[in-house]
Amino acid sequence: MTTVLENISLFTDSGESLPSFVSTGGYQGAEQKFIELLNIDNLDREIESNRGITHGFDAYIDKALREAYEENSNFANLFLQRVLYRINRLNLFWYDDLSNYKNERSFYLQSVRNKIENRWQAWELKNFDLAALQNSDVKEELLKRGAADLHPPVTPSKAYLTDTMSVEGYRYLLAVASLDGLVEASRMSRILGGASNEVQATLIRVLLEEYGNGRLHKKHSTFFAQMMAELGLNTEPEYYFHLAPWELLASINHNFLLTECKQHFLRYNGGLTYFEIVGPSIYEDYKAAARRLNLSETAMGYWTLHIKEDERHGQWMLEDVALALTHKYPHAAWEILLGYDQEKWMGDRAGNAVIRLIKQFET
Repeated sequence: MTTVLENISLFTDSGESLPSFVSTGGYQGAEQKFIELLNIDNLDREIESNRGITHGFDAYIDKALREAYEENSNFANLFLQRVLYRINRLNLFWYDDLSNYKNERSFYLQSVRNKIENRWQAWELKNFDLAALQNSDVKEELLKRGAADLHPPVTPSKAYLTDTMSVEGYRYLLAVASLDGLVEASRMSRILGGASNEVQATLIRVLLEEYGNGRLHKKHSTFFAQMMAELGLNTEPEYYFHLAPWELLASINHNFLLTECKQHFLRYNGGLTYFEIVGPSIYEDYKAAARRLNLSETAMGYWTLHIKEDERHGQWMLEDVALALTHKYPHAAWEILLGYDQEKWMGDRAGNAVIRLIKQFET
């Protein structure tokens, strides 16, 4: 199964209408061109001396923006989210070759990121009634949502996990989830600097527990790596990047955006509140699947740890962060609710996409 996981590609487009300056392969070829641009020494200087160097890639960005947000193309969405991820991950340090970060402050990369994010975020917001959120009783709605999401209803995806998924499907689940699981809470670290107060203190407590209070063997990502190793999977971060559907990448990129822009601080904390509240129920499903498949305790250790700790984290986030922020920012508090609802919407979309792919690769 490892060979299959390594060789699967979500890019299978035909590459029609290719500009001559992009190698064959459609969006896959355009992404390869982008990787080449990332590896150029002093990319901005090279662009100044040869402005045509990015024309082929830029043409594909424009094509993808049209096809993704006007025609709902999965290939275009995947291409855009993979490009965004490759830019966003430069904000974190991966203990890799230092030369990989030589263009991390490139104005060109910023322009590409902004161009994609502007269209993508406007498209995502169409899923929400912003006026209704702005006119709601945010505190009451947060309490109502929090109570409901502690025990969400059984969905077809949930039933498939607990009752049907095979060992191969479980391995695929771990492989694709590793894109986030092996660097868990890293993006959260970007919001913790600044003035000290009770909200900041609570967020730091959550982060410290995610990081095992500074002990590597207790860090949550260590438990995730142990699950993967138990099932014969490669534990190198991003090793299974090629498996991630665009819906999962969108959730990750959305969190990069919210943590990198302090104007979105309230939205991020609303989303984190949902994530911590609903976490135990999701991990119970994953653990139930592992038990049904007669897997070892090591192969489900990450879920066990999260079930215990996220019950605490959910309460902290709701009471000491989300509700506290509604008092501090009464006129903007609706953004906390937007962040909560967006995280739920995007998380469910990503989860359903992963289940669809598991079913595909199991047959």
